[in-house]
Amino acid sequence: MAYDEALAARVRDLLADEPGLTEKRMFGGLAFLLGGHMAVAASGRGGLMVRVDPARTPALLARPGVERMVMQGREMDGWLRVFGHPEVDDLPDADLAGWVAEGVGFVKTLPPK
Repeated sequence: MAYDEALAARVRDLLADEPGLTEKRMFGGLAFLLGGHMAVAASGRGGLMVRVDPARTPALLARPGVERMVMQGREMDGWLRVFGHPEVDDLPDADLAGWVAEGVGFVKTLPPK
């Protein structure tokens, strides 16, 4: 499955003013990196991948349409897949902006690569 290009464009618009933003095709999707760290990605398996503070993972998992990222059969703390609310086809703008801010806020705490 290819990543959702419309979702990637919406993320790109939200990140347009971020200094040092780069885009890279990864994991079948399109990742958005700041300081060399992936903050969010339009996933090749659908939805949005978001990097978050691992300590916040349990609270964020309580939101609708959110699950842990699983890679090679392992759940990854600090990485979430976001599909949005089950009753809508897409992430509403305010929800998407919040998730992008979550990812950006966390990677800004990390040292540049």
